[in-house]
Amino acid sequence: MITSLRILETALPAAYFCAIWAYAKAFFSGNKVAESVKTPLLGLCLVLHGGYLIVRTSILSHPPITSVFEIFSVIAFTIALAYLFIEWQTGNRTTGYFILIFSFFFQLASSLFIKENSEVPSILRSNLLGVHVSSALFGMAAITVSAVYGLLYLMLYHEIKSSRFGVIYQRLPNLEMLERMSFTSAAFGFAFLTVAIIIGIVWLPRSVPNFSYTDPKLWGTFALWLIYGIGFTARSVAGWRGRKIIVLSMFGFALAIFSMTLINVLFTSFHKFY
Repeated sequence: MITSLRILETALPAAYFCAIWAYAKAFFSGNKVAESVKTPLLGLCLVLHGGYLIVRTSILSHPPITSVFEIFSVIAFTIALAYLFIEWQTGNRTTGYFILIFSFFFQLASSLFIKENSEVPSILRSNLLGVHVSSALFGMAAITVSAVYGLLYLMLYHEIKSSRFGVIYQRLPNLEMLERMSFTSAAFGFAFLTVAIIIGIVWLPRSVPNFSYTDPKLWGTFALWLIYGIGFTARSVAGWRGRKIIVLSMFGFALAIFSMTLINVLFTSFHKFY
């Protein structure tokens, strides 16, 4: 069974590379073959990747959340899945290159450095903890996708303002569609962060010996959730549109990066057990 893991770990970066190539070829040159195969290739990546995560969980008897490189693989999967959801939701299939490149590099790093660790603390074998962490990672992945669409929105906005009508202008969706894609992805992320926070508040205090409501990562995640909640409220009540909502989304993404990196380095946190 370990051999099957090795095969999948080798195949996954190659599969993501093929999908990225197809999306890039379709975007930059309008290649008809690439256009027709890019979404099926992404679907194949997700089937392989989902199977890999299931097999890994079954063999090692714990969710794939016990090391940074296991988490990298989950992040790669969640970013690709979040993108496919946006593609299905909006009907726009032109932006995959800009999103899936993140999945490729996360999975490549995971495949190169991941190790099999069957000796882990008992709490890391909890399926509910797996749901908590996976929900948080889905939320962060969707926020990343939202930020990429926000960046593309700003790039296109400045091209239009400066009257430069190059490949970005010709191939990207219009500003309204990019805003919708960013918003849809942010809503997807907000929903999963809500699930992660609820599980964290209800279950973790009874399961983690050194749990504390003053934990900096808990407050960082809650602040991120609050920013997006404010953004959705402002969009519905105050009619925020365009650059205002995009800039708020980018600020939320910056806070997400801070929560995932500097908080881990600078502060002591019970979240470090995974």
